[in-house]
Amino acid sequence: MVVAPHTSSMDIFMGFAFRSVLKLDHVKFIAKQEMFKPPFGSMFRKLGGVPVNRFSSNNIVDQVVAMFNSKDEFAIALSPEGTRKKVDRLRTGFYHIAQKANVPIVMLAFDFEHKEFRFAPPFYTTANEAADLKTILDYFKGVKGKNPELGLNHLPA
Repeated sequence: MVVAPHTSSMDIFMGFAFRSVLKLDHVKFIAKQEMFKPPFGSMFRKLGGVPVNRFSSNNIVDQVVAMFNSKDEFAIALSPEGTRKKVDRLRTGFYHIAQKANVPIVMLAFDFEHKEFRFAPPFYTTANEAADLKTILDYFKGVKGKNPELGLNHLPA
């Protein structure tokens, strides 16, 4: 699941609420393993967090693909920006995870302007990464996050 735009810490709480209301307990999120130490580690795990080692010889994409391959039911929510700050391009880890794990990408827009969550139908990556990323950016065009100036609308599709 690709969730955007990620412009505020509020997005995280909205995501937890959304996950709970829709009973999407199988949808997890990844975070650096340092966040899973006391005193907050058990709370992050209960909220669906899965630690990843950013410094492992296995990169994060391969770590998450291994999670998909080792579980019968697994889904992960990621921000294509990888940060709450303004970005000059999408990060593509989510794309490579979907491609290597052979799982669809489901886009979820957090539209604060219209006070709605919006899902796109699932789609599988193709051999044309540029076209797929354009499809993703097109979906999020016009969606305003909590801090619209940090969103994706400035990126060329």
